[in-house]
Amino acid sequence: MRVYPEKLAQDLDRTLHSVYLISGDETLLVQECADQVRAAAKRAGCHERHVVDSSDRGFNWQDLTQDSSSMSLFAEQRLIELRIPNGKPGAEGSKALLEYLAHAPDSDILLIVAGKIDKASTNSKWYKAIDQAGATVQLWPVNADDLPRWLEGRARSINLSIDRDGLSLLAERVEGNLLAAVQELEKLRLLAGDATITAKQVADAVANSARFDVFTLIDVALAGRAGDSLRMLHGLRSEGTQPPALLWGLVRELRLLRAVLQAVAAGRQPMQALNEARVWKSRQSVIQAAMRRHTIASCEELLSLAAHVDGCIKGYAQGNPWEHMEWLILGLARNGKSGLRRSA
Repeated sequence: MRVYPEKLAQDLDRTLHSVYLISGDETLLVQECADQVRAAAKRAGCHERHVVDSSDRGFNWQDLTQDSSSMSLFAEQRLIELRIPNGKPGAEGSKALLEYLAHAPDSDILLIVAGKIDKASTNSKWYKAIDQAGATVQLWPVNADDLPRWLEGRARSINLSIDRDGLSLLAERVEGNLLAAVQELEKLRLLAGDATITAKQVADAVANSARFDVFTLIDVALAGRAGDSLRMLHGLRSEGTQPPALLWGLVRELRLLRAVLQAVAAGRQPMQALNEARVWKSRQSVIQAAMRRHTIASCEELLSLAAHVDGCIKGYAQGNPWEHMEWLILGLARNGKSGLRRSA
C-alpha cells in the first residue's frame, strides 16, 4: 500500500510490513524515512542488517533470492537493505524481486532504498507486487515556493523561531539543498537560545559556512573550469569537509542536468527545460554551459561513478573516496569521459 511520508511513523507504530520501498531524489528525506524503518525493525527484533547495492560491481540479483531460500528455520530475524540508486532494477532485477516476494522468509524485512522511480515503473509488476505485499513511500523535492514553509516547520520541530525575512533568505541561500538547510537550522538553534532569529543573523551564519564553498565548487565544475574545481576540492578537503556533503550536491546536479538534457531530447527548448526543472535563474548559465559539454549518456556514466564513490565512503566498495571524487569532478568539468578512472 502507498504510505505518505508524513504518515510513515504512524503506520510503523501500527504494523511492520515484510517489505518497504522508499524512493525519491531528495536524499535527506529518503534517508530519514529509511531510518524510521530501520529503527522500527530493530525494535521488532531485527538486530542483523544485511546491505546490498545493485550498482556495485559483482552484484548478482540471484544472491537476493538464494539468500532468502537458504534461511534456516531457527535463523534470527534480519533486515535486508537493497539499494537501487537509479530506481530501475531492470529485467533481471524485476524477476528477482518477484521471486523474492513469492518466497519471502517470514522472519525477514526487506527495505528497498531507491532513487526516483518514474511513472512507468510504478505500473510494473515488481512495483505493484511490493505495493501489495508491503508499503511504498515516494518522496519529492520541496519546490522553491514551498521551501520557506518547509524550513519553518523544521525549525519549529527543534524549538527554533526564525522571522519571515530570515526564512526567505535561508531558502534562497540553500537553493533546495535540504541537507544543508537542516545543518544550518541546527547551527542557528545553537546561536539563538530562546530568541527569534533575524535575516541578518541568517546572513552572518551562512556567510561563515564553508559548506557553501561546496556549492561554489560544483558551479565551477559545471562551468567547465577543471583546474579551478580541483584546487577548490583540495582546499575543501584540507579544511575538513566530509565527502558525503560534496557527493550529495554532485549527485543532485547530475540528476538535474540529466533531466534537462532528457527534456531537450524530447523536444523542449533549453530555456523551457531549465524553467520546468525549476533551475534558479542565477544558476541557469552554468547549467547551460554543462549542457553544451554533456549528453544523457555522460550523465549516466558520472552517476555510476558517484554510486561507486558512495560505496567507498560507506565501506562496501574498494577505493579511496577522495581519489574517485577527483575523477568525478573532472568528469563533470570536462565532457564526462576524460576524467573518469576506476581502480581495479
